[in-house]
Amino acid sequence: MTMSECTHDCSTCGASCEERQEPQDLHKPANELSSIKKVIAVVSGKGGVGKSTVTCSLAAAMRARGKKVGILDADITGPSVPKAFGIHNRAEGNELGIFPAVSKGGVELMSLNLLTERETDPVIWRGPVIAGAVQQFWTDVVWGDLDYLFVDMPPGTGDVPLTVFQSLPVDGVIVVSAPQTLVGMIVTKAVKMAEMMNIPVLGLVENYSYFKCPDCGKEYPIFGESTIDTLGAHLSLPVLAKLPVNPELSRAMDEGRLEEYQPNPLADVAAKLDEKFGA
Repeated sequence: MTMSECTHDCSTCGASCEERQEPQDLHKPANELSSIKKVIAVVSGKGGVGKSTVTCSLAAAMRARGKKVGILDADITGPSVPKAFGIHNRAEGNELGIFPAVSKGGVELMSLNLLTERETDPVIWRGPVIAGAVQQFWTDVVWGDLDYLFVDMPPGTGDVPLTVFQSLPVDGVIVVSAPQTLVGMIVTKAVKMAEMMNIPVLGLVENYSYFKCPDCGKEYPIFGESTIDTLGAHLSLPVLAKLPVNPELSRAMDEGRLEEYQPNPLADVAAKLDEKFGA
């Protein structure tokens, strides 16, 4: 096979191909003072589907189960995790590394918002620099002993998801969707990317599935009829949860009270993950 014909998929060419390369392990070592049992990435094909809400709620639910939990906020240009937990101070560090902030409930957090002078400072970086920052959140942060590290990914299939999938030992991916058919198409791209990177997809979560009237209890699909069951069947993936439009949960996120919100909408999903991994 000539260079111009190379598909960069070495499984398709013969052993004599001069371009053939053995698979390389690109995983980066965690900080030497970190011991992390399971890494779970929360992804979405596009923004605005509540991915960070799912990540934070899932981490809080797992912490409520008595697990040691951290969140790596890989959404460098749109970090929102610290605000959801009411954390506004800057992270500190020394020669050993950077120390994550810790929420009132004991969830460890690392986000670029903990490193900038002001929370509202924009991050005007090119892709490779952003990807490098995400790697440093893994290699330079002193996470200590964690049962679960949840990675809040930026939307899409660009530099950062690629960096996370290649650099971190990701044990599984949860994909967040919304009812619109267009979102389902984009979610499929995210699922296929994970599969191409040999990362197990644990299941789907549909956000904004319906709105439950507080007066009569009737459910209204205000963003369209749910498509998650059809999408899950098409992709041969389980549907982990269908979450309603929840103004109270959104308010808790905005006010930094995410951990206090009850009942946690991802409690059942956390239980399923803990049963699967037993970290």
